[in-house]
Amino acid sequence: MKFKADLHIHTVLSPCGDIDMSPPMIIDQALVKGLDIIGISDHNSTKNALVCRDIGSKNNIFVMMGAEVTSKEEVHCLCFFPDENRLSEFQKYLDKFINKKENNPKFFGNQLIVDERENIMGEEKLLLIQSIDQSVFEISEKVKSLKGIFIPAHIDSHRNSIGSQLGFIPDDLEYDAIEVVNKENLSKHKNKYKIPPDTFIISSSDAHYLSDIGKRYTELELETLSFQNIKKAML
Repeated sequence: MKFKADLHIHTVLSPCGDIDMSPPMIIDQALVKGLDIIGISDHNSTKNALVCRDIGSKNNIFVMMGAEVTSKEEVHCLCFFPDENRLSEFQKYLDKFINKKENNPKFFGNQLIVDERENIMGEEKLLLIQSIDQSVFEISEKVKSLKGIFIPAHIDSHRNSIGSQLGFIPDDLEYDAIEVVNKENLSKHKNKYKIPPDTFIISSSDAHYLSDIGKRYTELELETLSFQNIKKAML
């Protein structure tokens, strides 16, 4: 059975996320767009992922819990985890290695932690859109140690991609899939970055606004909806 997945969505926790990107409104929009699976990938934080999963489970939307992590080379990486415990372990890792520079909401935007009813439960004080003190290799190793999914994000973007920052995809980097913005130029990307032919390629919205959710998506062939089956589909 085919499932529509948009694995790159920011909430109001990301300072660049629109104020309308609350968990309930994201799930509503996913339903409108006919998505079956969404990935919550706020910058360097997982703190709105659980509430999104809980709302999603009540509305038949499968939510991949994770974050979009910025490595010290300023490469964006999508990282997803199969359960609350591993998600919590990864949040501790982010808390340990994130730069301690504080956010300036007036300049960068608010970083809101909310509940199912859109009540503000807290605000992240450290600026989330900065690199953490870990390399792309170290982040991959951490995700793999927690049985997660690691995906270099928007590799064809002109900034904050493994393409723009390193210029290539290292042969010994362990990843489950690669995200591109434009699948139309897939053969060009494969040649430019020497992507192995059996690599699973996804395309996602990188949504910061409700209207962007589902504008790009990936179809996954799965027997049933589960984290492990999604991971297996990428092999």
